[in-house]
Amino acid sequence: MELNTELIIGAPPEVVWAILIDFERYPEWNPFIVEIVGKPEVDQKLKVRLVPPGTAGITMRPVVRAFSPPRELRWRGMLAMPGIFTGEHRFVVEPHESGSRFVQSEVFTGILVPFFRRSLETTTRRGFEEMNHALRERAEALAGDEAAPDLEL
Repeated sequence: MELNTELIIGAPPEVVWAILIDFERYPEWNPFIVEIVGKPEVDQKLKVRLVPPGTAGITMRPVVRAFSPPRELRWRGMLAMPGIFTGEHRFVVEPHESGSRFVQSEVFTGILVPFFRRSLETTTRRGFEEMNHALRERAEALAGDEAAPDLEL
């Protein structure tokens, strides 16, 4: 099963990317992924705290599978052991005529996926969308600040 969300952000890809990899600031703006501890480097383990809307949340310890600045960050996490429930989460930032195209997706595999399908398609998707909109708001605000002229008083 795959969830796929995307939106256009009125900010350059470099601004969007900088926000995505600044894990320490996630609690300031991200309503879905409220904490990431670790380095975005291939084969590094992260500690990721997800709080889908209306849930108590879950802490995962995925491994970074791809890190291609300023375009892609991907990690894979699993529940218990391989084959039970695995998610491969992906962020992609691409140039767009209006600034950036941001894609957040996840592919879920394992024997428990059918039992969680409804929750994934509703609650988890809503979490993706809330994060996407918060990212757009933050990136556009930062891009606007950078475009504003410096004023000396």
